[in-house]
Amino acid sequence: VPERPTLGNTDYAFEMAISNIRYGEGVTKEIGMDLQNFGARRVCLMTDKNLSKLPPVNAVLNSLAKYGVNFQVYDNVRVEPTDQSFLDAIQFAKKGEFDAYVAVGGGSVIDTCKAANLYASSPSSEFLDYVNAPIGKGKPVTAPLKPLIAVPTTSGTGSETTGVAIFDFKELKVKTGIASRAIKPTLGIIDPLHTLSMPERIVANSGFDVLCHALESYTALPYNQRSPCPSNPLNRPAYQGSNPISDVWALHALRIVAKYLKRAIRNPEDREARANMLLASAFAGIGFGNAGVHLCHGMSYPISGLVKTYKPKDYNVDHSLVPHGLSVVLTSPAVFAFTAQIRPERHLEAAEILGADIRTARIKDAGLILADTLRKFLFDLNVDDGLAAIGYSKADIPALVKGTLPQERVTKLSPRPQTEEDLAALFEASMKLY
Repeated sequence: VPERPTLGNTDYAFEMAISNIRYGEGVTKEIGMDLQNFGARRVCLMTDKNLSKLPPVNAVLNSLAKYGVNFQVYDNVRVEPTDQSFLDAIQFAKKGEFDAYVAVGGGSVIDTCKAANLYASSPSSEFLDYVNAPIGKGKPVTAPLKPLIAVPTTSGTGSETTGVAIFDFKELKVKTGIASRAIKPTLGIIDPLHTLSMPERIVANSGFDVLCHALESYTALPYNQRSPCPSNPLNRPAYQGSNPISDVWALHALRIVAKYLKRAIRNPEDREARANMLLASAFAGIGFGNAGVHLCHGMSYPISGLVKTYKPKDYNVDHSLVPHGLSVVLTSPAVFAFTAQIRPERHLEAAEILGADIRTARIKDAGLILADTLRKFLFDLNVDDGLAAIGYSKADIPALVKGTLPQERVTKLSPRPQTEEDLAALFEASMKLY
């Protein structure tokens, strides 16, 4: 291998890592057999309190019972997890000495289960060892993990395909996470029947996450412009920058969102739309799980972490909460207007997929065209009118900027570098959308 075939110290390679995925209506009934095939003797089933009473968890329990699988249920997962809720699940996993895991739920459940599997498999590690730098130490994961089957019940995070687990770090009031190929699920069970129990706003907010995963990974810094080049492939990050394979998945996911998201939100009986959004979530997950995301996600973490009193419709929670997809999409018009100076043709292509007429468009207007297209899309779907509508004001901007700064893992993947002043201007431009 040539020592440094690169300019400066940028990377010269990218790597594709995804979970195995199985798709089909009713495919959940195979989980008991999968666990038998793994030779699992003690299985941990993770979910949350709301889901534990719903059909997806029932379907899994029926399969485990049918195949005589010995399991314990942990249903204490918090929606939008915190370091404390992760630690609680990790404690349960360590005590149970499980040899396989099943996560049934949205990103919160799947991410919590990834963390539980990681720290139970590496019992001498401190919690901050694997948390992303600069908040944690960001050490590479070398311990072998147990098999994990992820059963997504929302069409949003794509967490069943990725090696990322996100949580709120309460002490610093920021979201951060763990990112390593080693924690990705062994198998994602994508069963469209599970999306039929999703309420309207959950369909919308999880769909916005898919939208931003696709847009951000497609417009991210190219992999061969990301630095530093790792000295060992073990240190190549999960989020590597846009690359030719991720691009294919991101664009395909974006086309499905454009065609099916509004239908899936407006008609819960539209099985075709809901099934396609579940696939789009996995497709976008394959894209961003290897390319990464950038400013919408980087800025979303303090928007979620600093929430005051906002409680969203359709979420049965006892704490204030900005759903992840909502916190991401509210800054999207401002962000893409800002990043479009770099690779404007990609921004224009995205706008066209989302319905803009670009026949007479000038390339230098790409950012404004994509921003307007996104605003119209959100307005049609009754999305809150910017950050002000969920409880923020200009006085909060310094704290929001401060909460974005530690998110270097994603903000550095923005195609256009940003200063603190740029971030402040983006938050200000996102206070009101319409």
